[in-house]
Parts: sequence; structure tokens; C-alpha cells
Amino acid sequence: MNPIIIVLICAVVLILMSFVLWLFSRYKRCPSDKIMVIYGRIGKNKDGTTRSSKCIHGGAQFVWPVIQSYSYLDLTPISIQVDLKNALSRQNIRIDVPSRFTVGISTETGVMQNAAERLLGLQLSEIQELSKDIIFGQLRLVIATMDIEEINTDRDKFLAAVSSNVETELKKIGLRLINVNVTDISDESGYIAALGKEAAAKAINDAKKSVAEQDREGSIGEANAKMEQRIKVSEADSIAIQGENEAKMKIAMSEAALKEKQAEAMKIATTAEKIQEAKALEESYAAQQAAEEARRAKEQATLEADIIVRAEAKKKEIELEAEAEAERLRRKAKGEADAIYAKMEAEARGVEEILKKQAAGFAEIVKSAGGDPEAALKLLIADKLEDLMRVQVDAVKGIKIDKVTVWDGGQGGDGKTATANFISGMMKSVPPLDEVFAMAGMQLPPILGKKLDEAGIETTATEQ
Repeated sequence: MNPIIIVLICAVVLILMSFVLWLFSRYKRCPSDKIMVIYGRIGKNKDGTTRSSKCIHGGAQFVWPVIQSYSYLDLTPISIQVDLKNALSRQNIRIDVPSRFTVGISTETGVMQNAAERLLGLQLSEIQELSKDIIFGQLRLVIATMDIEEINTDRDKFLAAVSSNVETELKKIGLRLINVNVTDISDESGYIAALGKEAAAKAINDAKKSVAEQDREGSIGEANAKMEQRIKVSEADSIAIQGENEAKMKIAMSEAALKEKQAEAMKIATTAEKIQEAKALEESYAAQQAAEEARRAKEQATLEADIIVRAEAKKKEIELEAEAEAERLRRKAKGEADAIYAKMEAEARGVEEILKKQAAGFAEIVKSAGGDPEAALKLLIADKLEDLMRVQVDAVKGIKIDKVTVWDGGQGGDGKTATANFISGMMKSVPPLDEVFAMAGMQLPPILGKKLDEAGIETTATEQ
């Protein structure tokens, strides 16, 4: 075969294969995170108008060379920071609403066409600025239709209104709203902060009121329980005492009846015995004499039985009265003891409160002295120094001396007269202040001075 023909055949095959490969390269697959927009000669709509583009999300599409081309729209979410300031609410109060919106290109049929017509070829920053302008306008519009209380407390309603308005406008440029996050809401007048403080104060007051009511209910319940316990115990004691008294009365009545029956039996037996003895000894007694004797014996027996029964009844009555008097004295003594205990407890509480106040006062003095106990003690002693000196002066103030006779023989060996020595000795009879402290088991603080020994040298209480 001619080599030229072979070369031509190979060239044709190569051209065909290249053409086929080129045709295959025009079959474009759309990734799941993108929208492929085919533009150029696309065809016509149902109403006869020319289509500007065709959007494909997922799958693949053959793109005709020369008459068609393609591009991609990224579906990656776009985060937009919207710091809205001085937005006017329905109450004419300006508030700041910092928020973050997350938007993305919509895959809804028809909305994708809007994105292809208005966002294709724009940079990410340009899309963000365009979206931010729309969000700003709609956010101001929603805030203008709501009160601050609704915006601050009913966040769901506020976010639903924002989402509805913003998404409606974003669809016009092919975007959809993914998420809205309002970080904080504030106003320059402090109205929202005041609402928060009012709600917190109300919650705290309600909690305190609930705690106080529960404490009150507990105290009332405890007092009622103690009162009921005391009433039940008193009723039980009263019933028990009444039962004991009734039992004792029944015993006394039973014993009286028994003694009465015994007396009657004894009377009958005695009568029969007397009759038999009378009949045996004096058969000659007339029937009238026997009857008279029997009547006398009967009256005597009856009288003796009555005396015995009255004595037993009196004895039981005295016993019952003694027991009742003892119970009354016991209750009276118990009431007096309770009153004395309550009085002593109140006095103890008063003494305890006085000691607490004195301790608190001394603590304040120590605090005023810079925390130095020695300095605090000096302050206390300085405050009471006038009273201490008055006590020493009063030691000789009350001495009554009717007459003092002094023979002054001139100056002594120490250069003092007898009169001076007498007055000096009388003043020295007053116990020194350091000795008064020593007798009480205390040591005179150095702030009150030092004592001179016989040589005239100053010494402290410790050196002595």
C-alpha cells in the first residue's frame, strides 16, 4: 500500500479521535457544592422570550462549543457581620442590634435563575456588601414595627420577622437565609438594662417572699403542733384523773354496800341467836317482851351499821379532796416554775446581749488603735483615769477628825516640819494605785506612771 495513503488514513483517524475527545470534554459535570450556569444560545421560554441562562445543580450537561459557555456559582455559606446602630423602634427609642447572618446561593428553582442573572461573576466581598445592604434595610424595617419589650423578651418572634422579611428580599437576587444570630441588644438610653434590672429584682423579691412564707408556715405549724400536743396531754391527764376518781368512788360505794349487807346479815344472825337464847333461857317470857327485845336489837344493829358506813364514806371523801388539792398544788408549782424559768432565760439573754455589745465595742476600740491591744487598753484606762483618782481621794474624804493637835518642834533631820510629816503620813495611808491593782491580781500599766524606790529611782511594777 502506498505510504501516503497510510499517512492520510492515520491523520484522519487522529483527527476523528481528537474531535471525539474534544466533544467529550464539552460534557460538563456539576459538583454538589456548586451550580453550573450555562449561558449563550440556550433557547426560548414558554412565553417566547429568549432565555438568558440555564442552571444545573447536580448531574451533567453537554455544553455546545462556540454558541454556549458555562460558569459556576459557589454554594458555600457566606457569613455576614451586621452591626446595626441607632435603629429606631416603634417607641422612638434608638437601639443597637449587633448580629451575624449566614446566607448562601439558593438551589430553589427560579431563585437559581435570579442568582445566575445577578450574582454570576461577582466576587465574594461584592456579594457580602450587596447582601448587607439588603439586611440592613429589612432589619431596620422590622425593628420599626416592634416595641423594645417584644424585641428583648420574645426573641423567637423577632427572629421570625427578620428571617421572613430578609429572605423575601434575598430571593430576589438568588440568595437564601440560612441562619440569624443576634448577639446582643442595647440602647443608648439604658432602657433595656433597666428592664433587665427590674426583672431580676422582681425575681429576687419573689424568691425572698416565697422563703419568708415558707418560714412563716413552718413556724406556725410547729407552734400549732406544740399547742395540740399540750392540749392532748392535758386532756389525757384530766381523763385519767377523772377515771381514777370514778373508780375510787365505785370502790367506796361497793365497800359501803358490802358492809351494809354484812351488817344486815350480822343483824339477822344476832337477832336469831338472841331469840333462840331467849326462848331457851326464858320460855316464860311473853311474846310481847320477846318482840320488844328483838326490835331494840334491830335498831341498835341498824344504828351501828349507819355509823360505820358514814365513817367509811367520810374517809374516802377526805382522801379524794386531799388528792385533788395535791394535784392543784402540783400544777400551780409547775406554772410558777415555768414562769421563773422564762424570766431567768430572758435575763440570761439580756446579759448575753450586753456582753456581746461590750465585746463589739472593745473590738472597735482595738480597731481604732490600729489593732494593738496594748494601745486599746491605754485608751480604756485613760477614759477611766478620772474615776480611779476619785476612788483614791474618796478613801480619805469620809474620815471624820474632830480635833487634831500638832506640837511642831521645828524641822527634823530630813528638813521637814512635824506638821508636814503628819500630813504626808496621812496621805501615804491611802493604798497606792499599783498596790490596789496587785491585790486584784493585776499589774499597773506603764501608762499610769512609775514608782520611785527609796533611793528616788523610777521602777516599773515588774521591777518591784
